[in-house]
Amino acid sequence: MRTAFEAANSELNQAAFAIRFGPVATRFAMHWSLRDCALRPSALIMVSKSDHCLNDLLYRHRTGALPVHIPAIVSNHMNLASLAEWPRIPFLHVPVSQAGKAEAEARLRDIIAQTKADFVVLARYMQIFSPELCKELEGRAINIHHSFLPSFKGAQPYQQAHKRGVKLIGATAHFVTPDLDEGPIIEQMGERIDHSYTAEGMAAAGRDVESQVLARAVHWLAEQRVFLNGNKTVVFR
Repeated sequence: MRTAFEAANSELNQAAFAIRFGPVATRFAMHWSLRDCALRPSALIMVSKSDHCLNDLLYRHRTGALPVHIPAIVSNHMNLASLAEWPRIPFLHVPVSQAGKAEAEARLRDIIAQTKADFVVLARYMQIFSPELCKELEGRAINIHHSFLPSFKGAQPYQQAHKRGVKLIGATAHFVTPDLDEGPIIEQMGERIDHSYTAEGMAAAGRDVESQVLARAVHWLAEQRVFLNGNKTVVFR
């Protein structure tokens, strides 16, 4: 259950509410939390080389449409560092190599702790987390990917889909789990295309869909509208 309310009594702050509600929660063995809606949660954004999702999130953040605080942007490449300059958000370069993957994840853990990030947004971050890190970030890390999986894996999925005459492009935002791209789904969207689309046109449509789907998922997570229910989610819109 998710309940949003305004207290008519100014003396009913979070501490006072916890004192009064605590016995009720104990009686019914409830797991509960209370958050001030005026306080924006911290969302650590991670990217690689594709800029469309990051650019969209930063625009929504700047206009106030995305209710989050962005303490830093983390990337395994320097390609998108310039996007962080204008909003003056720290851009942290954490290179990842096969031999240094554990070291990179240790650095990421430090960043999450230092920035006090409430959750992590993989905005086209093209690295796979270890099972251990996935477990640590359970319910706190979300990812975005195109809808061609598992049919068209690997490099150039839009070119593969174009050759097969795909008529529907979509994207999926989901929680990160050790099962690659198979975590509990938060949001999905599709867009119909036809034979007139080139592979480049399909990729452009895909970028738009990915940006919208990820932004919705981040927004809902920031407002605590997303609840894990086994392998599924419940989203209160």
